[in-house]
Amino acid sequence: MATYLTYTDKVGDIQQSNREDLTDVIYNISPTDTPFMSTIGKSTAKGTYHEWQVDELADAVDDNAAVEGADATAMTLNPTTRVGNRTQISQKTIQIAGTQEIVDKAGKKSEKAYQLAKVSAELKRDMEKALLSNNPADAGTSATARNLGGLQTWLETNYVGTGTAGSGGTDARIEGTPAAFTEDNLKDAVRKAYEAGGDPTILMVTPHCKQVASTFTGIAGQRYQAPADKATTIIGAADVYLSDFGTVSVVPNRLMADASTSGDVAFVLDPEYASVAYLRPFQTNELARTGDSEKTQLLVEYTLQVKNEAAHAIIADLDK
Repeated sequence: MATYLTYTDKVGDIQQSNREDLTDVIYNISPTDTPFMSTIGKSTAKGTYHEWQVDELADAVDDNAAVEGADATAMTLNPTTRVGNRTQISQKTIQIAGTQEIVDKAGKKSEKAYQLAKVSAELKRDMEKALLSNNPADAGTSATARNLGGLQTWLETNYVGTGTAGSGGTDARIEGTPAAFTEDNLKDAVRKAYEAGGDPTILMVTPHCKQVASTFTGIAGQRYQAPADKATTIIGAADVYLSDFGTVSVVPNRLMADASTSGDVAFVLDPEYASVAYLRPFQTNELARTGDSEKTQLLVEYTLQVKNEAAHAIIADLDK
C-alpha cells in the first residue's frame, strides 16, 4: 500500500486539499520617514504663486557718531524684497474592482484601505523629494504642471561647493566636480549661515555623508560604561556636532540620495526660516464610478517657503 504524501496531493504544481501556508502579515521595509518636512514648519498659501517679504539690516559701522547739538538727518530707507514660489499639485489615484474589495484576502481586510495607506506614504515621500530638489519653479500652463522651486534652487548666499549656486527658486544650481565632504566644509557653511544672521541647528545629509560626518572631531563624545557582567555597547552614530556657534543635530535623510546627480549635497538648516505652505491640505476625493470599481484620489497642493535663504547653507558637489 502506497503512503499518501504531500507530493501525492498535487496535480502538477497545484495543491489539491492541503491549505497553502500564507501568513496574514505583509512585510514592507520601504522607508516612510520625511525628515525635512517633519523638521520645518507649516504655513498657509492663498494663491498658486505664494509670496513673502525678506529684509536685512544695514551693515554695522564703527563711526556712527553725531556732533553735539546737530540737526537730525534722515537716512535713506530701503524697501523690503518680495519673493515667491509656485504651488505644486501632487496626487495619487487608486482604482479597486468591486470583486477584489469583497474577496477574502491575506494580510488585509480592505484592499482600498490598504492601498490608500500605502499611497499616502508614497505621496509624502514624493513631496520630500520635491521640496529638497534642484527643480526650479515653473508657472506651468494648461497643458503642463506647475512646479515649486526646491531647496537647492534657493540657497545662494551661503554656498560651499565647486559648482554654481541656484538663485531665487527659479535658477537651478549647476553641478561642479565632486569632492570629499570635510569638517572644514561644515565649519565654513555653519559660519556663513551664522554671520548672515541664522542660527543653524540641523545638518541634513545623505546616508553616505552621515557616515563621513561621524568621523569629524566636533562630534559630541558618547561613552557607555560597560558593567563587568554584560557586553559593552558600542556607539557608532554621530547625532550632535558641536560647532563654534552652537550644537547642530546631524539628521540622515534617505530620500536625499539621488542617482541622477554626480555628487551629494548637505544642508545646514535653521528650521525657523522654512516651511511647507499648503494651498490645499491633504484630501481624499471619491471620484465618480464608471463601472464595477471605486476610484479614489489623494491630493495635496503646496509649496516651499524659504522665509530667508541666508539663514541656511548648502554644501554641494560631495563625493557619494
